[in-house]
Amino acid sequence: MILTVLILMLVANVLPAGAAGSGGAGESLSMSKAELSDAIILYMKVLYLGEEEGEGELPEAEFLAGAAAAYLEQAAESDGSVLKIATPSVIKSASFIGDSSLGVFAHLSNPPLMKMDADGRLVGQLAESYEVSENNTQWTFYIRDDLYWSDGEKVTPEDVEFSIRYYGKETPWARWINDTLESSTFSDADNSVTFKFNKPYTRINLEFATYNILPAHVWESIENPMEYVNEGPYVGCGPYYLKLIDLNAGKLVFEKNPYWKGKAPAFGNVEVHYYSNVDVATLALEKGDADTYYKYAGSYPYPNIEQLEKTGNFDFLEKTNIGLVFLAPNLKKAPLSDLEFREALSYAINYEELVRLETLGYGDVPNRGFVPPSMEAFKETEKLEYSPEKAREALEKAGYADSNGNGILEDKDGKDIELEILVRTDYARTGELLKEYLEEVGLAAELRTVDKDTWFTLKDSYTYDLTVTRSTPWGMLMHASWGSGYFDSRRTGQGVMHNVDDPEFLELCDEILATTDPAELETCAHELQDYYAEELPAIPLYWNNVVTPFNREFEGWYADPLYGIYNLENFVNVRKNSA
Repeated sequence: MILTVLILMLVANVLPAGAAGSGGAGESLSMSKAELSDAIILYMKVLYLGEEEGEGELPEAEFLAGAAAAYLEQAAESDGSVLKIATPSVIKSASFIGDSSLGVFAHLSNPPLMKMDADGRLVGQLAESYEVSENNTQWTFYIRDDLYWSDGEKVTPEDVEFSIRYYGKETPWARWINDTLESSTFSDADNSVTFKFNKPYTRINLEFATYNILPAHVWESIENPMEYVNEGPYVGCGPYYLKLIDLNAGKLVFEKNPYWKGKAPAFGNVEVHYYSNVDVATLALEKGDADTYYKYAGSYPYPNIEQLEKTGNFDFLEKTNIGLVFLAPNLKKAPLSDLEFREALSYAINYEELVRLETLGYGDVPNRGFVPPSMEAFKETEKLEYSPEKAREALEKAGYADSNGNGILEDKDGKDIELEILVRTDYARTGELLKEYLEEVGLAAELRTVDKDTWFTLKDSYTYDLTVTRSTPWGMLMHASWGSGYFDSRRTGQGVMHNVDDPEFLELCDEILATTDPAELETCAHELQDYYAEELPAIPLYWNNVVTPFNREFEGWYADPLYGIYNLENFVNVRKNSA
């Protein structure tokens, strides 16, 4: 007992005065020095005067002592330094759920149930293990019992059940949950939560590697999370919690979770500094203002690698990207709805030039099967070929001709084919090259460059002819995997095209979602890649590698295929070099 009191008194003196938060979702985030002192007094009253006079219960004080001891242990292992990450992914709003970039960075404070390891295997994160029913409709996740929110509350299966339901009800990208989730229950007895779906769904472990788990006792009172903003702190259960969103300074500050019971992180804080563009972010590394660089589903800019190498301060991780950049035709609009026209387009594109200019040697010419070779169950379909001659021949054979001699081919109604290429700023140069390629084979083309929000609006209303976009690693894996989530017309989401309603394709997706047999799954994956190669719902432009720099002072980095270096393991394992 005396030892417990001594621990509490010591922590009262070392606990940072600013540990307590106030307001919104972060209210009573952790104990201030004054609050801890009050708790010590209460503990001593209970201990020496009894529960009646002390007006408290001893178990709460015992838990407090344990938490205090854990805090001291973590503080001893940390050198109090700050790990700084530079990113061009701008946080536009202090909305934990409404801002997509913030949602990615929040994995550190509110980890999902599952994660992907360095080899691409799905393993538990907040979930210790899981079970699946024979018919693949019921999933039970067993939650780790050593997890605590940064306000001291224990993480419960109710938090998990609430979070998944909450996303399904409140967010547009998770409406599939409402459509397919039949029931959900949780059990405190075995610390589990069970989800029952109205149809077989074999990819739930993958889906649940992306949804940040929320504390029910905080978020259940927030009715419109897409619009809710709070500059922090936000209650989290990871090794760090999100303490501050400073929109003016352009940074996120993560502070150590005083109730974290896992391996103690080496850094007192993690700061994510976001910049208005890639060039400014890379300059921060070159100047030594950041220790590493992160852009979800993106590489450090290839043209800047050599310059950063010259500083002598950085090493590089290189990993094959399971995402890719592709050209998406509007399948609901002629002539793009004509397979023969799409076939001709595929010959008009100079893939080797795109790879040379866009990846500087860190990429490859893609196959017609869309899926990169880094994906499980990859099938070697035919390589895409650049041949303007074949493009012109295919167009002529399909009935597209220049009858008036003005140099522009006409559609089947006799009108000049004028294609609008819709691009975001990131793909402006790619768009310019595509414009040249199309004009070379007799197709008029105009480039329309818009911001991200406008792109979402025009894409979802099918107000485009062609658009350049990318698949992220998550995008390649979501839904029935192998890029299917981008094309299935039943899917919603900001980045998806949702433009393929061909029954053959939809049935193939459903078959993948319904089977757990490895041989059958591989067969379906190959059939899906054959479908892409034959129907060309999209034309891949290049495959590429993801290159990530990190300061040589630190060791222990690794990248997973889904989130690259931004994974919980790095934040508890990366340490300063002992040399």
